[in-house]
Amino acid sequence: MTTSLDARNELQLDEAAQDLLFREARTANAFTDEPVTDEQLEAIYDLVKWAPTSMNSQPLRVLVLRSEEAKARLLPLMAEGNRAKTDAAPAVALLAADVDFHDELPTQFPHFPGARDMFASSEDARTGTAELNAGLQIGYAILGIRAAGLAAGPMTGFDAEAISKEFFPDGRHRVLVAINIGKPATDGAWFDRLPRLDYDEVVTAL
Repeated sequence: MTTSLDARNELQLDEAAQDLLFREARTANAFTDEPVTDEQLEAIYDLVKWAPTSMNSQPLRVLVLRSEEAKARLLPLMAEGNRAKTDAAPAVALLAADVDFHDELPTQFPHFPGARDMFASSEDARTGTAELNAGLQIGYAILGIRAAGLAAGPMTGFDAEAISKEFFPDGRHRVLVAINIGKPATDGAWFDRLPRLDYDEVVTAL
């Protein structure tokens, strides 16, 4: 088996990019008050949109909260341990799965004219497909935030049903993850790094 250093040499990204996106990146728990701009959000999405999804379904929908009024609606629905850091983050993104993603398939998967109708009859099937594929896009979103030089603080500690109803009252979206976004604070941003499983504990080749 190759050593960790040898494995790094097999990658096309330079070590600085590897560290920025993966090795040195952490889940942030404290932020500066530097704003997250519309330009940064657009640049992040320009990377996120290339995530692979089944039948190019792209079910992810994102609502970015920056105002005190919007956060005041969100904070009571967060787990108690997530409220202070969410309140302090310059931006909070609610990442949701659109159950009606199939309405976009005629333009996003045009070579299969029956794609929309295939999903139209079963909302349960659409929900499962939407949540799985939005989850793939969420992974890309975290990397996109890091690529912009920002820190991501993804959280699932919240009342998902209540947040979905509060911020997507049409009932067609399921909030999966909330991500605090911003520049990490000098103090208190990071917990100690936790261990990771080694290659031989995870990967089996046949």
